[in-house]
Amino acid sequence: MSRWIIHLPTTLTSREAAAGLAAVLKTSLDHVDVIDFGETTLSAEDAQHLRHRVWCDTRLTGGRRCRLGDRHPGPCGTAGER
Repeated sequence: MSRWIIHLPTTLTSREAAAGLAAVLKTSLDHVDVIDFGETTLSAEDAQHLRHRVWCDTRLTGGRRCRLGDRHPGPCGTAGER
């Protein structure tokens, strides 16, 4: 079965600001089971083919995903576990 992707354009002008908005949306909408925040990526408007992952996507025991930033140092887990 294929999944659908929602592309949500913003007026933000930096990758850091877009990642910050993604984090706020994740905090606000983390209770919505149909959103897979582990797959969140960012791209510049004129380079949508070049995507940057926001969070580490490693699957942990119990089906959870690592909740740390992409390419984080050290072991996977959640921010509160370190």
